[in-house]
Amino acid sequence: MHFGEPLDDERLISLLRPGGGIDTVLTADVYGQGEADRLVGRALESVAREDYFLVGAVGHDFYEGERDGPRGFPRFTDPSLRGESGYADYLRMAAERSLERCGLDSFDLLLLHNPDHTGFTSPAVWEGMEALRTDGLTRLLGVAPGPANGFTLDLISCFEHFGDSIDWAMIILNPMEPWPGELCLDAARRYEVDLIARVVDYGGLFWDDVLPGHELAKGDHRLFRPEGWVDAGREKLERMRPFADRHGLTTIQLAAQWDLAQAPVKCVAPTLIQEAGPDARPVEEKRAELAATPAEIVLSGEELDEIRAIGDNTGCMALKGASPDNEGEARADRWPLDGELAAVAERWGIEPETQLRQVAV
Repeated sequence: MHFGEPLDDERLISLLRPGGGIDTVLTADVYGQGEADRLVGRALESVAREDYFLVGAVGHDFYEGERDGPRGFPRFTDPSLRGESGYADYLRMAAERSLERCGLDSFDLLLLHNPDHTGFTSPAVWEGMEALRTDGLTRLLGVAPGPANGFTLDLISCFEHFGDSIDWAMIILNPMEPWPGELCLDAARRYEVDLIARVVDYGGLFWDDVLPGHELAKGDHRLFRPEGWVDAGREKLERMRPFADRHGLTTIQLAAQWDLAQAPVKCVAPTLIQEAGPDARPVEEKRAELAATPAEIVLSGEELDEIRAIGDNTGCMALKGASPDNEGEARADRWPLDGELAAVAERWGIEPETQLRQVAV
């Protein structure tokens, strides 16, 4: 809604409307402080309920919390807003209001959106989420860590403690960002959690229309990426392109196939942005290209490994959530690695000092 060239409501609604090979729609209540829900609701008005799969997300309290600049609104579990006795009531209120804006009675899947440490670990949170399922507000439950990369051990620990409640989880994963999301795959398989992969497009590069010198508008989330990321990414993309050409795939279809070849990944959600400039590809064309991705995986195991080696990003950034790099006072999106999470790492064969640290370059 706020990245790339502005789209008028009717054009955006048309893009969001299920059909043409894409029948899953994701919304989050905090996007536009409810405005995304309303647009999704308008997009769904003329579509039979059985013809689409609706994913919602709640967790940021924009009702009572105050926005903290680029950090956004606080999580509903912020102790300055409420204690654990109020978690279930908040979750119900947020889910009901989101559904009301969408004009619907229930979600197919409801995600806990960008949880803090409490959200990952509190039984009261997950009892509140389960109550929403029991009362018919959603069929399935899940967790969507973020907004930035990390939360590896936190997510695995969440599977261990609340796996009976978690049907789906969302992670960042693409051929140029296999790390650290890939570290969660074994745990997702073990606890039978299906995964939604987001940022599959790697900031737009896999759409093949973000080129060196590309101008990003003020406020574009991609401005948080390190300087030179487009040039470095394009070099990797050209090394991956022969794999796409070999199978008659576009580069975004290659990225989607690579993700879907990872056993727990069942859904890919690349970001669709109308880039700026007179020569930019229409976003409708991108939507159709995504929909045309072959359902059958055409990449061999050897090709998957070669692509991953080209895109290897291990240690390229400081991770959010629990990490050896996160010292001092805990914040809403990062906290020190404690003994319990160190034990999680040991159980899953993860070495935090070598696999969860940023590497100086």
